Amino acid sequence: MLLKKRKREGAEINGSSMADIAFLLLIFFLVTTTINVDTGIGMVLPPPLDPEQDPPPIRERNLMKILVNAQGLVLMDEQPVPVGEVKAKLIEFIDNPENSEELAVSPEAAIVSLKTQRETPYNIYIDMLDEVMGAYEDLRNSASRANYGVDYDKLKPESPQQKHIKDMYPKKISIAEPDS
Repeated sequence: MLLKKRKREGAEINGSSMADIAFLLLIFFLVTTTINVDTGIGMVLPPPLDPEQDPPPIRERNLMKILVNAQGLVLMDEQPVPVGEVKAKLIEFIDNPENSEELAVSPEAAIVSLKTQRETPYNIYIDMLDEVMGAYEDLRNSASRANYGVDYDKLKPESPQQKHIKDMYPKKISIAEPDS
């Protein structure tokens, strides 16, 4: 009697719960993952002017015009300046230590106007904005060290000392719309 060899069946893995496991893993990773949100450039904008009110007059002496053209060339009051020298020139313009007639009357009156062309490389624009912010940071740090012995950012937020330094060197930055 010959026995017929039965074909052996292969082992099977039950896949019915695989979809449930994949779904649970997906939910787990969605819940535990943090998503970075680009915050952009943090700036405090002034309140809008009343439409019936005329804008306040600005003396040309108190206005530093910075133009960054499409080639990335920086012009300060229509004079070409390397990006590395912008901060030093701004500090001199804002502080005006020698009471020059060409520089701002006082730090409170100084206004920095930054304008670009539409084709200006974005990294040059950001570098220029960093230079302007760095100039104000240096001025505030030196005033804070002279008056209180510590850097400006070491002062308690919203303290009278910090407010005093902010009032000495207010950030008046005008970012003009690019030309078409």
